[in-house]
Parts: sequence; structure tokens; C-alpha cells
Amino acid sequence: MGYVSGKWPLVERRVEFDAARGALTTRTPERCGVVLTGSAGVGKTTLARQVTQSLPNVRWVVGSESARAIPLGAFAPIVPPSTATDAVGYLSAARESLLDAGAVILGVDDAHLLDPLSATLLHQLAIDGDARIIATVRSGETVPDAVLSLWKDHYLERIELDAFTREQSIDLLEQMLGGPVEGLSVDLMWEASGGNALFLHHLVDGAREAGTLRRDAGIWQLRGNASITTEFATLLESRITSLPDGVNNALNLLSLCEPIEVDMLVDLAGEDEVEEAERRGLLRITEDGRQLVARFAHPLLGEVVRRRIGRLRGRRLRGQLANAIAARGRPRSGPGRIRLADLAIDGDSDADSRIMLDAARSALALSDVAAAERFARAAVEHGAGIDGLDLLSRSLLWQGRPDEVEATMAAIDPETLDEVGVLRWALTRLANFDFAQGDGHGGDDMLALLRARIHTPSLVLLVDAVASVRAMMAGELEAAAEQARRVLRDDAVIPAAAYWAAFAAQRSMALTGEFDEVAEIARHVDIPPSMDGLVRYSADFGELQALIYAGRLTDARTLAEGCAQFSSPGQYLAWGMVQTFVGVLEVAEGRYEHAVRSLRQATAALTSDVMSAWSFPARIALCTILAQLGRCDEAKQLAASVRSDLRPHVAVFEPFQRVAEAWIAAGEGQLSEAITIARAAAAVAASSCGRAIAAEALHASARLGDPDAADMLAELSTHVDGELIGIYTRHAAAVASKGAAALEDCSREFEELGARASAADAAAQASTALADGGERTAAVRAAGTAHRLAAECGGLVTPAMITMEDPLPLTVREREIANLVAAGLSNREIGERLSLSTRTVEGHVYRACMKVDVEDRAGLAARIRAR
Repeated sequence: MGYVSGKWPLVERRVEFDAARGALTTRTPERCGVVLTGSAGVGKTTLARQVTQSLPNVRWVVGSESARAIPLGAFAPIVPPSTATDAVGYLSAARESLLDAGAVILGVDDAHLLDPLSATLLHQLAIDGDARIIATVRSGETVPDAVLSLWKDHYLERIELDAFTREQSIDLLEQMLGGPVEGLSVDLMWEASGGNALFLHHLVDGAREAGTLRRDAGIWQLRGNASITTEFATLLESRITSLPDGVNNALNLLSLCEPIEVDMLVDLAGEDEVEEAERRGLLRITEDGRQLVARFAHPLLGEVVRRRIGRLRGRRLRGQLANAIAARGRPRSGPGRIRLADLAIDGDSDADSRIMLDAARSALALSDVAAAERFARAAVEHGAGIDGLDLLSRSLLWQGRPDEVEATMAAIDPETLDEVGVLRWALTRLANFDFAQGDGHGGDDMLALLRARIHTPSLVLLVDAVASVRAMMAGELEAAAEQARRVLRDDAVIPAAAYWAAFAAQRSMALTGEFDEVAEIARHVDIPPSMDGLVRYSADFGELQALIYAGRLTDARTLAEGCAQFSSPGQYLAWGMVQTFVGVLEVAEGRYEHAVRSLRQATAALTSDVMSAWSFPARIALCTILAQLGRCDEAKQLAASVRSDLRPHVAVFEPFQRVAEAWIAAGEGQLSEAITIARAAAAVAASSCGRAIAAEALHASARLGDPDAADMLAELSTHVDGELIGIYTRHAAAVASKGAAALEDCSREFEELGARASAADAAAQASTALADGGERTAAVRAAGTAHRLAAECGGLVTPAMITMEDPLPLTVREREIANLVAAGLSNREIGERLSLSTRTVEGHVYRACMKVDVEDRAGLAARIRAR
């Protein structure tokens, strides 16, 4: 289903619906119905209509300003004209006409707008209990006494409708847009709308009209500030028409600089004017640390006010604000520097390059790359030179625009630069070659240039640190870790070099299994203020991996949740990185359905080439769990795209990809092939000292039923830190011996750590072993555990679960060939796939048919497909 403007779905309010429906359908002597209260647009009318939709004899009236001056104006559409000459006669005739058809349910929308005679009629119907009533009343409005007494005197039950929760807003948005909505975009629209359904409606329509809400990789994303429709702006303008000029000026200033310190707004607009705006409920004053700040009472009001400001007036007001901020001294915070530059660019005050450079650095530090580009361009236009060009190139690099990066850097002659200038010029180009263009040779050239031009010891250490990152990404883990250690131990190390070395060390050591050292480095290295904010997540990801591979999933969740603080659509890359954190953690926890959502959103946010180092972990993890959930076609297609993108300079991801491919093979029924691939993944990892990922590969092999993983895991356990490697080793040994009790013990240990998927497979393997030994009761018990855990994972469809559900008396090879027969392959094709002769395949097919008591290949295929 696609997006349709104006078409707005219903979102379930089950608790409120049941309460309102019960008030209408359950008669009591005291009450005759319900009144729904809440702010405008919260969904009162929608719920009231939904409640009465299937009830008989419902009559609706609507209060309005236009009918308020007419006696019984609201009831005119459903009550015929009367010949009565006084109010009593009008009321009597209206009542008699309304009740002629017998029991009636009366719906009254906007009851706060009823004329006095209509309100009196409603009150009389409630007192006498002659009608069941459902009414809506807008909060904060003056309500006629006759209506107010309906719930004050308990004739109607009052239900206050709150704004939608974030989850309800997700439901609403995804129903309307016909697909999943990015979590960051949901947060921004939910906060801007206050959870108000009507406001959300107009935000979506406005963003679609403006082109800032778009669909990428199946995910709806807001890329730009939230917009509102002209229709909605007209509705909100009613709150700011006919204001005194001074109040209007205060609101104009606030709309261009929100939030703003109250004392600054008072200086510019006047104390009386600010107080009057607060009294009218147009702005609110809150505490922010030790100072008071002003914000609009509703987030969307600022957009409406900004629309009314002309271009020249806007330039003048922005100039006033920029001068007022500058007069207080250079802003100390990143957001403060960004705000000053934003006002200066579009204002009539001088926008010097220093202000723009400060803002560009701050925007990069806060991961708002689009804002960084804007300020860096302004700085270059004001003659910033290498400083501005470097910041501009970095902002373009993060946005995946490599050709523009090269064009920008081409304006600089490196021969004219000092050592620091050469460093900045070459490091940006190196990153562009390696990650945006996938050109490892270009990166090699830049590193060689740096080796030739940089001689200051502290700067040489920075080059060494960057080289260690490249070595880590290329899968040279031991060399990368050792080089990073040397940098970190050197007394001449500068903060930038220490951070790059920490990045390489944490990521390398997380894979080599030196988790304790990763934690030590994480405690002592901070990201320098000059570093791009997006870089910080790279080292943090190494710490996350170390915690996961050590089995410390609770600590890993604390780390992931601590990174998730975003407030701008320009931070979507950082948000995508953190979604990778969350998704990878959810995979480790066995929360696969949550992980699918997180990882799909991560890959959609990280589509640019420069983000490939982040999209690899997200895409590979997604492949792995899709295969384990039985969605092999999706997994296979995604795995093919990952495989085509892998290059030598990102070889660190190769063993991870092979583990994903092992699970895909297993999902397609090629169990011996899957085990072979998993073992190969372990060998590739071990060849580069990636002992932790080798252990993960061998654990996958053991989950697939490999009896030969135990010895290799036992060897690795002497080199890998943490509790998890010991459980892996015991589990593999139990798989080899088919020790049911040991498998059940391992299942419990996995579950205690939070690793549900491993726990489910271990329990399934225990159940199969118990059944093979004739212990049916115990087998059923273990199967119950496996089913519970598999359900918690989102529905595991692994070989261990399938074998437990429907054990077949086949060898691994016979089962694998039977699966390929069921997939429609001929004996010759099976032989080519498995490197067997056609005659050998025929023999396996014959024996498999005999064991499962079917006559031929067709019967064997049907038997396998029935599973």
C-alpha cells in the first residue's frame, strides 16, 4: 500500500474504547454515558465515532461557533422545526421528536460549543436517563454549566484522551505510509507533533509535499526539518492573529532562535511583551541548567510564525539575534556555535569565517554532516582556505559524495602545505579512497606520501595510528593491535593519535579475544574535540563486540543505550550506526524480530559507499538471522550483495560473511556444506589471529551438529577472555558425545547469559539426544524449553529445531541430498553441487527412500517438503 494524502487510518485505543463502549451499553441508575475530553486533534471524535459505529439508533449533533447564537442550533439537523413560542416549548418539542423512535444513543461532538438551549436539552436527557450519551469536549475551553455538570454530577463518565504514545504514533504513521518508518524519523515527528494525531497527519502531508519524507530501501525517512501544510498553518494562525506588535515581535525572534535565553529575549523584545506572550499560552518558560529559556508552547507554532516573516525582516531579526549572541562572548557549546553561525549566514550582520569554521567543527562533532557542509561552504566563501576546504571535504565524505571530495581537495597544492596541512589533506583523501571509492591502492599512495612528508614525532605517531586502523580493516589483526599498542605507549602521543590507535586496538582485540585489554583502553581514551563525531562510534563498536563475545550482554546493552541520543534529522548517519549497535546486540540476545527491524533501518540509513564499514556488520548480521528464521531467499539475496562489495581493504569482515553463508546453506538443507563453510570461516579468522570470531564460527558449526568443533574450541579457550568461550567449548563437547544432560546444562547457561538462540538449539539438541535414548518424557521437557526459546527469538527454523520436530533416520549426507531432491535438483546437479559422482548420489537417494519408507525420488521430495 502506498501513501495517500488525506487518508488517515485508525489507531487502536483499546482501553479507552472498551471503557466508552461499556458506558454506552451497560445501563446503571447513576450514569447514562460518557464524555471524551482532550486537546484539539487528539482523536476524540474519531474514537467516539468508532465506539458508536456498530450500535443501533445513533443520532449525531455537532456544536459550532456559527450555530452557537441560534437556540437549539446544534440539534437543528435532527429535530424538525417547532411552532412553540417559548424556550420551554422548544425544549419539549425537541425532546419529544428526538425520542419518538424509542431508545436513542445521542452523540454530541464539541459539546463545549453548544448554545445554551442545546446544552439544557442535553442536560435534561442525561438527568432523566432517556438517552445514552457520548460527547466530546476540548480541554482548556470554556464549557457551558449544563454540560460541565454532566460529569461533575457523575451523569457521564469522563475519559481523558492523552496524546499518542510513541508506539501508537509508529502504528499510525506506518498504516498511513504503507511501510516501516525509520525510528529517528518517528522520534522527530512524534516530538514535533506532541503525539497529536491531527498534527501528525499534517506533518506527514507537509513533509511529503516538501520532499523531505522519502522512501529508501523500503524504509520511510525524514531528511530535513518537519514541514506543515498550508491548511494546517491556517488553523494554527488563528492563535496568533490580532496580537499586539510587541508580542508579535517577541514571537518572531523566538521562531528564529528557539530555545532562547529569557533575558536575551527580554532585552530584544521587552519584558512586558514576553510576559504577555506567556500569559496568552503562546510560549513557555523552563529552566535549562542555571538559566531560564523560552520555547513555544507547541513545537509547530514556531513554523507557523516563521512563515509569516518576510525575507528582509527575517534578515534584520537574525542579524539582531546574532549580534546579541556575539556580544555575550564566543559561545562555549557546540549547539551555541551552530546557532550563532546559522543566524549569521542568513542575517544582515557580518558572517566571518571564524564563526563558520567553529560551527562546521561543532556540527561534525555532533554528527550533523549536512549542517557542517553548509557552514564549511560559507567559511570557504569567506576565504577560510585549507581549514574550510578540509571541513567541507570531510562533510562531503560522510555524505557519500567522493567525487566532490576529490574536486574540493584538488584546489589545494600539497607542496604549499606545512606538515599539519599535509596531514589533513592526505588523511581526508585516504579515507575517501579507502571507504568511499573502495580504492585501496589510492589509500596506499596517500599513506606513502604521509610517510615521506611527516617527520615530527607526534605527527608520525598519528600516521602510525591511522596505519593501524587500515591494518585492522584489512584483517591484519595482530599487526594492527601491536602497532596501536606502540602508539598508545609512546609519551609523545597526541589525543588524535591516541584515539585512532584506540579505535584500531579495540576493534582488533575484540576479534582476537583480548577483551580485558579492550575494556582497559576504553576507560582511558576519550574522543578529542576536533574529531568528527561519527568516528567515536567506531571504537565504541569494538568495545561492544568485546562485551558480546565475552558474554556480558547486559553491559553491552548499557553501552548501546548510552549512545542513542539524537535530536536532528541531520544526525541520521550516527543514528544508523547506533542502530547497528542495537541490531548486533539483539542478534546476540536472540531477539531476532527486533534485530530484523533495527538492522533493516540501519542499512537503509547507511546507504552511502563511505558507510560500507558500518553497513557490512549490519547486513551480515541481518543475513545470519534471516537464514535462521527460515527466510533464506531474502538472506541469499542480501548475502550476494555483501559478497560483491567485499574487497581486500575490508577483509576483516570475510569470516563474518562466511558464517552467514554457512547458515544460509543450512537453511537450504545443505548441512554438511554448511559445516564445511563454518569451519572455513574459523580457519580464515584464526589465520589472522581472529580467535574470538573463530570461536563464533565454530560455535555455529556446533549448533549445526558438527561433532568435531570441540577440540578446536578447547584450544581457542586458552587464548580468548570471558565466560562465553567456556560454554561454547562444553556445548561442542556435548554435541560430539550426544550428552543430553550436558546439552541441557549448556542451554541453561546460554539462557542465563541472555543468548536465547544458542540456548534454544542446545535444548533442541538435548531433546533429540533424549529421544534417541528412549527417554520420551525428558525429551518432551527439553523440547518444551526449545520451543519457548525459539518463540522468544521470533521463530527459529534451524537444523537443530527441525530435527527435533521431525527426526528422520538419515545420515547427515543422506539428509542433505534429500533436501536438494526436495529443492528440485537432479542427481547430476546434486553431484556437481556436492562434488560427488552421479552414481554416489543415486545410492544415497536409494538408501534415503528405504529409510523413510517411500518408493521414489518424488516420494522422498514430498516427505521432506512436508516437514
